[in-house]
Amino acid sequence: MQTYKAETNAELLFSFPDELEWSELDRQGVKLPVRMKFVDLVIEREKDVLLVEIKDPSHSKSPHNERNSYLKRLLDNSILTQELTPKARDSYAFLHLMEQDSKPFKYVVLIGLDAFDANHQKAVLTGFKDRLLADIRCEAYEAWKRKHIQDCLVLSVDSWNAMFPEWPIKRLTGTAVSGGI
Repeated sequence: MQTYKAETNAELLFSFPDELEWSELDRQGVKLPVRMKFVDLVIEREKDVLLVEIKDPSHSKSPHNERNSYLKRLLDNSILTQELTPKARDSYAFLHLMEQDSKPFKYVVLIGLDAFDANHQKAVLTGFKDRLLADIRCEAYEAWKRKHIQDCLVLSVDSWNAMFPEWPIKRLTGTAVSGGI
């Protein structure tokens, strides 16, 4: 079993089986194209490639006001349009140019929402996938001619563990403070 703990997401520990093909795309200390934004992980499965972006506003060291601000940005779609969509596009373009695009791509956004109550979690997750996929497919005055991202998922830590029980995630420093807003 391999583990992954990204620096910016140091409280979330992923456990991947040894046979799973995965890599960090947004690696620190490695020369990458200037001004391109990349997802955190690329997981290659038999039938597809998952582009995985990790956002954890529930990190225990995240101040309450930053969590609230991040939640507002999730709800007003600015995170979606300014961060998530560009990362999907740039990651796909990079992998395409590196000839690593022989399988369909799916975009998985993991959002650590455990510091928020159930109502706020539902408000974030309801319709987010549809808005994200629509934005990915139509960033300009007309839709992209090529559907470079086949589908996407937006998951909390709990729904990730339900969707991918063979790749469990656990929070290392206890449960984030709940009921923040």
